[in-house]
Order: sequence, then structure tokens, then C-alpha cells
Amino acid sequence: MNFFLRFCIQSEDIQSPETRRRCGVLSGGVGIALNLLLFLGKLLAGLLTASIAVTADAFNNLSDAASSVVTLIGFRLAGREADEEHPFGHGRIEYLAGLAVSALILLVGVELAKSSLIKIFRPEPVDFSVLSAVILAVSVGVKLWMFWFNRGLSRAIQSAALSATAADSLSDAVATTTLLLGLLAGHFLNLPLDGWLGLAVALFILRAGWGAAKDTIDPLLGRPMDPELAADIDRIVLSHNYILGIHDLVYHDYGPGRAMMSFHAEVPAGADLLEVHDVIDHIERELKAKHHIETSIHMDPVVRDKRTEALRQQVKEIAQGIGPVLTIHDFRITAGPIHTNLLFDVVVPYGFPLSDGQVRSALTEGIKKLSDRYFPVIQVDHSYVAEQKSP
Repeated sequence: MNFFLRFCIQSEDIQSPETRRRCGVLSGGVGIALNLLLFLGKLLAGLLTASIAVTADAFNNLSDAASSVVTLIGFRLAGREADEEHPFGHGRIEYLAGLAVSALILLVGVELAKSSLIKIFRPEPVDFSVLSAVILAVSVGVKLWMFWFNRGLSRAIQSAALSATAADSLSDAVATTTLLLGLLAGHFLNLPLDGWLGLAVALFILRAGWGAAKDTIDPLLGRPMDPELAADIDRIVLSHNYILGIHDLVYHDYGPGRAMMSFHAEVPAGADLLEVHDVIDHIERELKAKHHIETSIHMDPVVRDKRTEALRQQVKEIAQGIGPVLTIHDFRITAGPIHTNLLFDVVVPYGFPLSDGQVRSALTEGIKKLSDRYFPVIQVDHSYVAEQKSP
């Protein structure tokens, strides 16, 4: 594995298109060669034993070879540079390749289930062959190695497509092990298990295919930013002078190593505009260098006098009394002769038990208890960052 990783990863930048292309092409090439050999071996074993389950497993390996072709082509296309028609690059093709692999896994599972059901209702004798048993045992070893190989590559470059390929290899290893045990049980115990084992293998393959599909569909539909990445961005941004806080972070994933992000940075209202602008530019360059994220930062000037801070803290406590996950930002006040406007945004996570309107009403009621002169103007926002889960 170290040899393969040295071949694929020739720089510290694991998210570079060239690094990912090399790993994808290597995985695809190895998968095509080994799966074709396994197809031929299992097809021979299926013909020798007249086993529908073994024959179906052989065609499962043929579909795996096709999946490897998709992986190889997908990574080559994903590594192409941005052009006029695709200014954000072609990185999402890697996700599409993973989705295509998942679809092939699901198709094989459906076809194997149909064949197994026919075998259950119309059972036929299965002939035992030592050569067939050896072929299946070797196949299990090869598939376990392919699982380890693809899992290592997927972890090295954090690839959902290679993770799907690894999951497929593991499901194949389990499926073939089940077939081998069924073949032995049928021969030594005279148990007609061929159709039932084929159905069990089909269900396992369908489960693996669905899990792999979900892993590739999520980034295509748009998923929240990884909480660890969000925490590191907070740390980087807040380590600079003038930055008091950040909010409204929005993240767009255009493929591994190709992402865009925007957020609001709170800065002192009385700070020198040119100095703050220089800090913001530096932060954008730093985030691009470390995380490969094109970043656009909006500056929010905030007033931090004693009265504003005291009211902000009171409103924060009211919000957290409604729900500890609620946060506020962009807090400011405008005082008039009759009433004082309290303007702020409250961030409500998706899945919160109260509606936006209920949150707004509860905040208004709590603020009115502080003083009848206060008139809250509340904007409800939603977070685009996943919550950090406790270990």
C-alpha cells in the first residue's frame, strides 16, 4: 500500500486534481484486471456446479469490472481544468462516477434476487467441485485485498467514489464466502440452500449499493460543511486582528479540492477601513492556500459600547432560554424618543422543534419583558454547517 500511495500522492496536496486522477486511474486499472479474472474463474465454477448463485456472483464481478471502467473514466474527466462552459471545474464528475458504480451494484443486487427467487421455487441440484471451491476461496482473498486497497486509497485522498468501490469489494467478499459455505453445506449436509443463499447475497449487495449511493448523492444535492472544517475556519479567521466574530457561512462543493464559501465577518465599526480590508484579503488567501476554498467575505461593522453589549447579552440569554442551540448576531440598536429598535439575526438549526414564527414570537415576548420601549426587529437565519457530534 505504501508503494501505491507513493505512486499516487507525489506531493502534500492530496486534493489536487492530478493526485486524485492518478489514484482513480490506478484503482480503476487494478479493478478491471482483477474483476475480469474473477469473472472467468467464477463462471467456470458456476458451470461446473450448475449453481445459479455462483454464476450470478460471476456476473457480479463482470459488473464490477464495468464499475472500474466508470471509476477510471470518471477520475480522468474530473481532473480536467476549468473551462468556459464549466468555470468551477469538473470535480463533481468524481461524485457522478461513484453514483454510477452504486447504480451498477443495485442493478446486480436486483437481478441476483430475481434469479434466486426462481431457484427457491424451482430448486435444482448443485454439483460439488473441489476446483469450484478453490476458485471461490481464492476469490474471497482477492476481494478482501481489493477492499483493503481501495479503502486505503479512499482514506488517503478522502474520496467518496473510491469508498463506494471499497464497500462493493467487501460486499463481494462476504457474498462469495456465503456461497462457498452454502456449496459445502449442500454437498456434505445435503441442504438445498443455493436459492436462499443467493437471495441473502442479493440483499447484502442491495444494502451496500444503497449506502454507497447515499454517500455520493449527498454532495451532489448539497450537504452542510463538515463541522471539523468549519471549526478550523473559525480558528483561522478569529486569529486575525479586527475580527470579532463570523456568521452566515455558506459552502458550495464543486468536487474535492474545488469549493466556494462566503461568510460575514464582524469588525469594529470605528476601525480603519483600509486596514480591515487588508486583513480580509489576507484571510481569503490563507483559506484558499490551506483548504482550497475560494472565499468571499462580507464585512459587518458592529458597535461594542457598554449599553449595546449589555442588551446583546440579555437577548442572547433569552434566545438560549428558548433553545440552547439558538445563537444571535448582527446585534445593533437604534434609539428614538418613544421606543428603541433592537435589530438582530437569530440562527435556528434545521430540525428545531419551533417554527421560525414561533421563535420570533418567543423572542419578542422575552424582550418586551425587559422593557415596553424595546421594539425587536428579528431576522431568522438557518445554519449551513453540520453540528459537531459528541464522541
